[in-house]
Amino acid sequence: MRHGLGRLMRFARSAALDLGTIGPQDPVGRKFAYFGDGAAILWPQGSIYNEHYLSVGDGTLIGPNVCLTAGMAPGQQMVTNPVVAIGKRCIIGRGSHIIGHWSIELGDDIQTGPYVYITDQNHTYADPDEPIGRQWPVEAPVRIGQGSWLGANVVILPGTTLGDHTVVAAGAVVRGSFPSHCVIAGVPAKIVRQLHPSGEWGPPLT
Repeated sequence: MRHGLGRLMRFARSAALDLGTIGPQDPVGRKFAYFGDGAAILWPQGSIYNEHYLSVGDGTLIGPNVCLTAGMAPGQQMVTNPVVAIGKRCIIGRGSHIIGHWSIELGDDIQTGPYVYITDQNHTYADPDEPIGRQWPVEAPVRIGQGSWLGANVVILPGTTLGDHTVVAAGAVVRGSFPSHCVIAGVPAKIVRQLHPSGEWGPPLT
């Protein structure tokens, strides 16, 4: 009996994965600013709201439990559109969060590990007497160049710009601008390897 119930549960889960996946022709998919051909957001989804400010490129696969939002709450009016733009043929790892308020742009062919967090807004702490959670947040655009790889548990903070084909090591906390063809790691993230003009990889260029 246990084996029969197990098969039934696995069948039900497989059916739910298929039925719950969001594609470009689904009602939720049609709410997006753009939802490309062959793109999918796998079930179960995390929080998704203000879809008309979100763009998902052709062939992009967004894993289960990914949160993809514009603004702080459903129905919020935003001043840019799209707020979050994900390029073509990207893979966003399960449990990741892409939380946009101003501008987050991911180029084509980007892949992430699980539980990556990308945001363009953060709290300030300028007033020493006011609780940080009550101080007005600030935004700065985020750009991630095409062909890049973000390892598991990477955090991308506001104002970050990554060049093309950048590798971000697992667990890195990234803020600032980094060139194409480099490997960055650490907290805060720094360049640890870089492609030299000779075509070989080596220590960071000074």
